Amino acid sequence: MKRIEKEYTIKEALLFSQRVAQLSKALWKSIEKDWQEWIKPYDLNINEHHILWIAYHLKGASISEIAKFGVMHVSTAFNFSKKLEERGYLEFSKKQNDKRNTYIQLTSEGEDILLRLLEDYEPSRNAVFKGAQPLQDLYGKFPEIIELMCIIRNIYGDDFMEIFERSFQNIEEEFVIEEGKLKKVQPPSLVED
Repeated sequence: MKRIEKEYTIKEALLFSQRVAQLSKALWKSIEKDWQEWIKPYDLNINEHHILWIAYHLKGASISEIAKFGVMHVSTAFNFSKKLEERGYLEFSKKQNDKRNTYIQLTSEGEDILLRLLEDYEPSRNAVFKGAQPLQDLYGKFPEIIELMCIIRNIYGDDFMEIFERSFQNIEEEFVIEEGKLKKVQPPSLVED
């Protein structure tokens, strides 16, 4: 499909790029602060938490997948995964049919810490959530950010967005709210009474 070229001025391009850059930087600063505060009691950093999150939702992943979906360099993904392995949160492996790639899988301890983090999430301590709350109050829903998702899709591709969406779908399907906290739904017991 041929893309139709639309005219724009260099000024429009600059203004758009800088508007997105400035807003993204301001938003990231707030997100980073809140994220660090949320995971601090678990002695994790943002990269480590993100690796646990991705490994959980992909049900295991290669280091290159972690790097791609975590938007980090492969060496960063490997080094932080190694630290998580040393702490007992991840296991490394090679596949019989793919000796070139290194794969990681959450251990039960890794899954446990991720689930406890989800249970500990407190919306009132999240500036972005609080910043969006007036829109939710006004419109009855949170902003869907479709235009931003389209930009990200055009930069990182469809598979990036599929994993992005899968992680949120997993939360929808696998978790319930109990006493104001997120709890993983326990699968039915295989043993009949």
